[in-house]
Parts: sequence; structure tokens; C-alpha cells
Amino acid sequence: MKSSLALRVSLLLASAAGSLQGQSALRPEPSGRGSSEVRLAVPQSEAKPLSIKLEYGQPHLRGRTLHTDSLVPYDKPWRTGASENTTLTTDVDLVLGGAKLAKGSYVLYTIPGRNGWKLVVQRNVGQPAIQYSDSNDVARIDLRHATLTSPLESLTMWLIPSLTPGPAHGELRFAWGTDQLFADWSVK
Repeated sequence: MKSSLALRVSLLLASAAGSLQGQSALRPEPSGRGSSEVRLAVPQSEAKPLSIKLEYGQPHLRGRTLHTDSLVPYDKPWRTGASENTTLTTDVDLVLGGAKLAKGSYVLYTIPGRNGWKLVVQRNVGQPAIQYSDSNDVARIDLRHATLTSPLESLTMWLIPSLTPGPAHGELRFAWGTDQLFADWSVK
């Protein structure tokens, strides 16, 4: 009986030691994930809310200059995030920056420019994040731009709903470094 207990304790300690040893090798990925979601519901309704959701990889500057060929190049499509595709998934038909989008899932790219940025909305066909093809483009949207007085360390994206009466609408906003960009959205 004592040998059985000793064997179980030994196995438990060996398992814990192996687990701790494996954990010491863990390292964080360079970029995390971020998301923003607007839930759309009819007041006092039992119906399941619908949503508009943005999911993106969240890179960090870490002392780097934002607009370089290796980070965010000017005048070239950029995956607008890190690691994986930035996706916009909507349960409702939308108008985004004047472009009509049917409900579904889309991949977002941007084309940064010294004189303005464009948001590129693509069909989500399972394309790799770094493999841009304009054959998947659904819309190109001019973004409004503002310069931040203090740089933002991490790429951050928001879907900001308006609380004014009328059909659901709001703003898609994202910022990184000293660039802040905007496009209006509304439910079609």
C-alpha cells in the first residue's frame, strides 16, 4: 500500500515538474489579437442580437518607425494588422464609407499614402494575410485622417456606435503611431 502511494506521489511530482519545465519555454507572440463589436438589437425583443465585428492582429511600435518598407509601407496594400487577416464580419447589410456591403465576412487592407489612406474591403476567400490580390477587392474607401499629438504604441481599432435616433450607424476608427483614420458605417 505504501509503495502504491509512493508511486502515485512520484508520478504526480514528475508530471508537475515536466509541466513547469514546458511552461518555462513559453514565450509571448510578438503581436496579440484585438477586436471590437457592435451588437444590434430591437429594444424589448426576445430576438437574438445581430452584430458587426472587427478582429485584427495588434502590432506594437517598440521603438520602430511606422512608415517603412518593412512595417507599413506607403502606396502599397498593407494587411492592417499583424500575423493574421483583419476581418470585418457583419450579420446585416452595411454601408461603409459609402460602399455597400452585403452581410458576410470581409478581409480589410489599407493603402497608406502621404496624401491620404484608402481602406480596401475584400471578399474573404481564405487568402493568407500577406497575399494581397486586387481580384478580391469589393470596395476601396477614402479614409478621413487626423494626426495624433502623442503616438499610440499599439494598433487599435474601434467600431463606435452612434446613439442618435434613426437607423444604426457609427464610425470605424483605427489608430497607430500618430495616424488616426475614420470611415462612417450604417446599417443598410
